[in-house]
Amino acid sequence: LCCECGQFHLLLDNHLYNFQDEVDDELICHICLQPLLQPMDTPCGHTYCFKCLENFMQEYNFCPMDRKKLSFQQCHKSSLLVRNLLDKLIVFCPFKAECQQTMQRCELEAHLQNRCPGFRKYKSELQQKKNPISKGKEEPPARVETNIPKDPEVPSAGSSLVAESSAAAVVSLGTAEPGLVNPAFEETEEGENLPQRTSLVAETTTVEIHREDPEEELGMRIVGGKDTPLGNIVVQEVLRDSVIAADGRIAPGDHILEVNGVNISSVTHCQAVSFLRHPGPVLHLMVLQEKGFSNKTAQQDSSSAANREVIHVTLIKRDRSEPLGIKLIRKTDEPGIFILDLLEGGLAAKNGKLSRNDRVLSINGQDLRQGTPEAAAQIIQTTESRVNFVILRQPGIQLPEQAEDGSTSNSSSSSSNGESPVHHRRRVDQNHYRRKSTYQKGYASHEKTVAIKKEPKESLGITIGGGRDNKNKLPIYVTSVQPIGCLFRDGRIKRGDVLLSINGIDLTHLNYYEAVSALKSNAASHSVVLKALEIIPLNATEPSLDIKEQGFSWSPLWITWLGLPSYLHCCQDIVLSKGNLESWGFSIVGGFEESKGNKPFFIKTIVPGTPAFRDRKLKCGDEIVAVNGVPAIGMSNSELIPMLKEQRNKVTLTVVSWPGSLV
Repeated sequence: LCCECGQFHLLLDNHLYNFQDEVDDELICHICLQPLLQPMDTPCGHTYCFKCLENFMQEYNFCPMDRKKLSFQQCHKSSLLVRNLLDKLIVFCPFKAECQQTMQRCELEAHLQNRCPGFRKYKSELQQKKNPISKGKEEPPARVETNIPKDPEVPSAGSSLVAESSAAAVVSLGTAEPGLVNPAFEETEEGENLPQRTSLVAETTTVEIHREDPEEELGMRIVGGKDTPLGNIVVQEVLRDSVIAADGRIAPGDHILEVNGVNISSVTHCQAVSFLRHPGPVLHLMVLQEKGFSNKTAQQDSSSAANREVIHVTLIKRDRSEPLGIKLIRKTDEPGIFILDLLEGGLAAKNGKLSRNDRVLSINGQDLRQGTPEAAAQIIQTTESRVNFVILRQPGIQLPEQAEDGSTSNSSSSSSNGESPVHHRRRVDQNHYRRKSTYQKGYASHEKTVAIKKEPKESLGITIGGGRDNKNKLPIYVTSVQPIGCLFRDGRIKRGDVLLSINGIDLTHLNYYEAVSALKSNAASHSVVLKALEIIPLNATEPSLDIKEQGFSWSPLWITWLGLPSYLHCCQDIVLSKGNLESWGFSIVGGFEESKGNKPFFIKTIVPGTPAFRDRKLKCGDEIVAVNGVPAIGMSNSELIPMLKEQRNKVTLTVVSWPGSLV
């Protein structure tokens, strides 16, 4: 099922739409006889769909209408006016049973991804059918804990990405950090004769980031800090098409230890944000990256790394639908994705920088070291233009020749042409989990009521962000107070305030568009009563963090969300499944301690190659509210861990996920 049009069709074919009205013949492609998609004009004055014309020109050298000599290079995009007319054609939602909405054609994809109950139901059912269940071939490791050094030694191979690819020091993480517990690491009596994976391996490496514009943001979200239970600064997310994504060496879950030689492993969250936002053409980062569990010695790893190199390759597509011509497979004896073949005449083959048996480490900053061919295909298919590969190459090793159908008994395969099914993320239904939480470290919240007399035509003069349709299901908050309008003149509503209600209408459960509508309709009256929540820093000595955050790009810091009362938390259930011999694959910090009282449980690390890593919905910095419906507040480590261990094959984690601070 195509995630853009919501209908079944081959990847190389055009999208399918159900139009509300009959479309004018002037807007019809005379190859497919459907309304034009990505219209292309010929020199002889005819217009066709991009894909239709491209496919036709691969076999013929003339215009389909008047048969005049023609080459594809002579054609060009239709005018903006024509494209806008086509985009505004009204279509029905394809999921008629659950959704009867109509919209402009250009709005359908966003509708499917964010608002359509039918598409959400389809993805949920698909996820349940295709939820990967481990075959139980791995022995769980001995219980170990992560202990990040305060002043780690800088390795000599600073540009390394994975343990196999550098001579950097490999750290066996075996010392328990106070308050850190690992339900990921679970002993079992089953399979005692299987080889033990005895240590959790991590590696420190230095990464040099270059920016053409010294003011350009790095494009990653971070959580943690010494003023939070996480302690260290952890990468929560790498934004697509960002500076960090293009570099490809930093991935979610990495711990940032140093910035330009300054140790940030024991600074507050705000201080770390300030360091990472500091402008400059070159940024030196030291990071600690977890590599998963190892049953090899460090000497074996070093010898296997001797002839390997990390290579960056960028392929540029003319449009989103253009295939790269790469066949990808997954081996059973080695984790990750490998290039099986490059199709002759394809974009990758013409580029010449990728080779058979290259291991794909990441695509556009998305970590694929433990990924699947289907996940890689989805990233490639949804990329508009630049596809940035980071690959690991070991010279002299080639995959065996395959039969023409590209299948073997020992591997699963996919192609960038999209023949393989894509696993879509399941959209979890919104729910609110009320609980008693007193954790407001660093920030507190204060509710205020603002009553204003105004002219009916006078604007409120604010812009907002958030909404329960946001992927983090945020409450509505103020992103800017413009120097026009009644709220700027009044001065009590500030940027960062969470809006609770306007004239008695509750805003806390609305999506973004519903909130905009409610604010506009109520702003037309003579008087407006706003209830808002102001987030107040308890430490006045923290640095100002307004740099590079003007207008619509501004968003609150991760740590400020921790000060919200629990009735504004919007929880989601994440269901993890595993085999009998697997561990869950995450570590947690927090819990009740007599000396410190109640602290929330936070996800600190997610181990590559484990169920939590493969599921991709759980993030570092997520707060665990409940396990299988049992509230976690008030529990100690010794109470929560047995509960997690009792769940042999399936566990439901109820979590609150706040977006990390953007740097």
